[in-house]
Amino acid sequence: MTGAVSPAYLALGPAELHRRAEAALELLREPCGVCPRHCRVDRLRDERGLCLVGRRAVVASAFPHFGEESCLRGRYGSGTVFFSGCSLRCVFCQNFDIAWTLRGEVVSPARLAEIMVSLQGLGCHNVNWVTPEHVVPQILESMPLAAEGGLRLPIVYNTSSYDALDCLRLLDGVVDVYMPDFKLWTPALARHYLNRADYPEVARAAIKEMHRQVGDLELDEGGLARRGLLLRHLVMPGLVAETESILRFVAAELGPGTYVNLMSQYYPAARVGRDGRYAELDRRVYREEFQRALRTADALGLRRLDERSRAEGVSLPRRPGGRRVA
Repeated sequence: MTGAVSPAYLALGPAELHRRAEAALELLREPCGVCPRHCRVDRLRDERGLCLVGRRAVVASAFPHFGEESCLRGRYGSGTVFFSGCSLRCVFCQNFDIAWTLRGEVVSPARLAEIMVSLQGLGCHNVNWVTPEHVVPQILESMPLAAEGGLRLPIVYNTSSYDALDCLRLLDGVVDVYMPDFKLWTPALARHYLNRADYPEVARAAIKEMHRQVGDLELDEGGLARRGLLLRHLVMPGLVAETESILRFVAAELGPGTYVNLMSQYYPAARVGRDGRYAELDRRVYREEFQRALRTADALGLRRLDERSRAEGVSLPRRPGGRRVA
């Protein structure tokens, strides 16, 4: 590991971490307030809403991940904890096998704490919670135990951005690096592709709250992320106008110092290709579409694009006929 690590949650202390956990657990009561859906279930009694998760979180996998941004993976990997279940139903979901069903280990707070500490033992540079939006209470319940067990790694909150503000406020001072994925801008498209027309509004509010808490991304002397916001956006086929709207929001509301990863690795998954409803997404992004997204980021003065944003686009297929994307 590079550099001295002083994660935010250690400053809160055990008593405050326990208080945060107790407040978060109350959100599990009917109607569940852990995500903006407000399903009419009592998850404290192990009832399940759309996310499929009741009283206990389900961990699909946990391992050192070397596919994340370089400022997260470093030399020894980002300690990813993939949670099963999800509050969205994205028709193109690239993790649909664990997002739409529950696969993995049902974990107690002590077991989840043990998993996080074990990732530290493997040399990981951080603990990276992947799809944590629907299990924030269960995660907070584990944090006092993890800290008491010796966890000293920064926490990365790797989210779809469909987050409840009540949960995010309980994470203030717990999370070191927020990594929201801002998917779509237009409510009608969000309804069609994510099954939630309110997604864009929720995401904007959530990302602004994340930025308020941690500010722009800060790197240590070794180039590793220690605190701040890292925003991801997956450029999608035929939806470059959505990308442009999201980038304008980032530049205007978060500022030109925002660290942005424009991702090119979309591929048809989940429901795409299974019927004719989403045929427009049944292809890779064209190189010309991705280049247009890069030009927009440059024109807006977004000066902190992840290094892979520019490098990976060259491997994309060209638009048939070589026409420039308007």
